[in-house]
Amino acid sequence: MNILFVGGGNMATALIAGLSNMGVNTRQFGVVEPKASAREVFQTNWQVAVWPELVPEALAEAEIVVLAVKPQQLQGVAQLMAPWLRHQLVLSIAAGIHSVTLTGWLNGYTRVVRAMPNTPAMIGAGVTGLYAGAAVSAEQRTLAERIMQAAGSVFWLANEAQMDAVTAVSGSGPAYVFYFMEAMERAAVALGLSVELARALTQQTFLGASQLAMQSGEDVGRLRERVTSPGGTTASALDSFQVDGVADGIVHGVEVAAARSVELGRLLAG
Repeated sequence: MNILFVGGGNMATALIAGLSNMGVNTRQFGVVEPKASAREVFQTNWQVAVWPELVPEALAEAEIVVLAVKPQQLQGVAQLMAPWLRHQLVLSIAAGIHSVTLTGWLNGYTRVVRAMPNTPAMIGAGVTGLYAGAAVSAEQRTLAERIMQAAGSVFWLANEAQMDAVTAVSGSGPAYVFYFMEAMERAAVALGLSVELARALTQQTFLGASQLAMQSGEDVGRLRERVTSPGGTTASALDSFQVDGVADGIVHGVEVAAARSVELGRLLAG
């Protein structure tokens, strides 16, 4: 795969590292990154070609162009790219930028796949929602999927409107988990445990519970019931959560995040 990454931030780094671990020859890669220190890391660690700015030769040689810049930078980058696109797959991981918006900035170029990864992608444990328009070939869909699998699991969406829900659930989701973990750690310390022990117990509990949910194949509601003995300690905590409206608050928060994703998409489109 001849891939050009436009933007050399955390996500581009994670993808290149993941693809290298999968056995892909990273000497076929290129990275456009203004920071000299970052360019040096890509050259040293993965022997990729680097440029401080976008150049036509890099675009002309690319089979795939991964747009890994901030959403606010994407319009300018896309407009610079537009004259040099002929057959390349454009894979955008810029949050909130709809395909129709990006296609407009690319002067009508439609071979675009939109991706929404999350931050655990940096350790290969992420999850990505993908959406491709009708102009994207089956081969190009496979290429996009392979690239994003370097960062974790991949799921194709039936329509782009679902991307706002993906953003709210898995894109923002790690922050919800960290928020819950913070609260559990705080409670553990208040009950007399050391900060170190509180953190270790919380982290391992989340890890183990997630692995059990994935490996058992059972509905998480059933798994919760199995831990909850009538009149026991777990039931007491869950009853308290019910009184405090914790579950409803989580649902509402995810809905608000999805609505904000829709709103940001409109704002970024200008």
